[in-house]
Amino acid sequence: MQIVNLYKEFLKDKLIEISLSLHCFKFKEQVMASLKGKKSGFRLFDVLTVSFSHFAHDIFTAFLSPILPLIIERFSISYTAAGLLNVIRNIPTLLNPVFGALVDRKGGRFLVIIGPTISATAMCLIGLAPNYAVLLLLLFTVGLNSTLFHVPSPVMIRSFSGNRVGLGMSFYMVGGESARTLGPIVVLAAVSAWGLEGIWRLIPFGVASSLFLWWRLSKVPIKGQGFTKTSGNLTGIKEILRKVYNFFLVMFLFLLFRAMLRSALTFYLPTYLKSQGQSLWLSGISLSVLEFAGIFGSFFGGSISDHIGRRNTLLISAISAPVLMFLFLTLDSFWSFPLLILMGLVIFTTGPVLLAFTNEIKTDRPAFVNSLYMILNFFGSSVASLLVGYLSDLYGIRESFFIVTYMSVGAIPVVLLFKEHQD
Repeated sequence: MQIVNLYKEFLKDKLIEISLSLHCFKFKEQVMASLKGKKSGFRLFDVLTVSFSHFAHDIFTAFLSPILPLIIERFSISYTAAGLLNVIRNIPTLLNPVFGALVDRKGGRFLVIIGPTISATAMCLIGLAPNYAVLLLLLFTVGLNSTLFHVPSPVMIRSFSGNRVGLGMSFYMVGGESARTLGPIVVLAAVSAWGLEGIWRLIPFGVASSLFLWWRLSKVPIKGQGFTKTSGNLTGIKEILRKVYNFFLVMFLFLLFRAMLRSALTFYLPTYLKSQGQSLWLSGISLSVLEFAGIFGSFFGGSISDHIGRRNTLLISAISAPVLMFLFLTLDSFWSFPLLILMGLVIFTTGPVLLAFTNEIKTDRPAFVNSLYMILNFFGSSVASLLVGYLSDLYGIRESFFIVTYMSVGAIPVVLLFKEHQD
C-alpha cells in the first residue's frame, strides 16, 4: 500500500511538472510552489477529473456547428431557422437560477456525472431526426442537460482550486475548448464513415465517460455549498440579487457586445466558409483550428489574470478581437489559419477570467451566483446566433460578419466598469 501511495505521489508531481512546462512566464516557479504547497489547497487530480467531465460533455454539443451546413441542406431551412436551433438549445438556461438554488440545497454531484451520457444520446440522435420539430426537441434536451451540468461543475472546480481559482478555471475551460476542438473532427469523421444517420454509434463513448466519472467522483470529498445537502439557513435570493446586481449588469453588457462576434465564429464559421466555396471538411477543420488555439487561450487566460489582473486581461482581449476579425474578413485566404489561431488565443481568454470573477464573490450560494453568470452567457449566445442568422438572411453572411465585428468594439469601454475585486 505504501508503494502505491508513493507511486501516486510520483505521478502527481510529474503531472504538475508537465502542466507547468507549458508556462513561459516569469511566474512559473511561483505557480509550481503554489500547486505543491498545502497552503494553496489546489487538488490537481480532482480539478483534472472535473475538467475531463467538461470535455466529455461538450465534445458532443460541439457536433452541431460543423454539421449545420448538412442540416440546412437536409431540412431546407434559412439562416434564421438555423440560428433558432441554438436559441432552442439555450432556452433552458432561463431556469439557471432555479437550478442553482436547488443545487445549493440538494447537491449537484450527480448532474456532473450523468451529463456526458445525456449529451451524447441527444446529440447523436440528431442524424435520425425525421423532421425539424424533432430536431428542435432533441436540441432542447441537449440544452436542458447542458444547463444542469454547467451550474454545479464550475463550483466544484472552485472547491478544488483553493486560492488558485483562476488556474482551476483555466483547466476547466481547457476541457471545454479541447472538446470543441476535437468535436468537429470526430463528427465529420463519423459522418464520412456512417453518414449523418449513423452518428448514433458514438453514444457508448458518453456512457463510458459517465461510468468513469461515477467511479472517480461519487465519493470524493467536496467542501462548500452545492455538493452536500444542507438544511441550514442560506442567504435569501433577494439579498443575493441586490448584492450582485451591479456586477452582473456590467457582465451582461460585456457579454452582449462579445457574443455577436463569438457566435459568428463558433456557430457559423463552417457555414460561412462553405458559402465562400470551401469544402465541408476544410470548414470543419477551420473551426477546430480556432478551438485548438482556444485551448491555450483558456489555459493561460486564468493564470495570466491571477497575475496581471482580471480587468487587464479582459481589456487586452476586447481590443484585440475585433482587429483580428476584421483582418480575417479582408485579407487573403492564405492568412486565414494564422488569424484563426490568434483569434482563438484572445477570444477564449475571457472564459476563465469571467468564471473566476464570478466565483470569487463571497457568498453561501455559489451555485446560484454561478447560475446567474451561466444564464447571461448562454442567453447572450442564443440571441446572438439568432441575430447573426437574421442579418445573414437580410444582407448576406459575409456582411453580417462585418456588422458583428464593429459591434464588438463596444466591449472595450465596458471592461473599465469591472471592479478588480468582488465583495
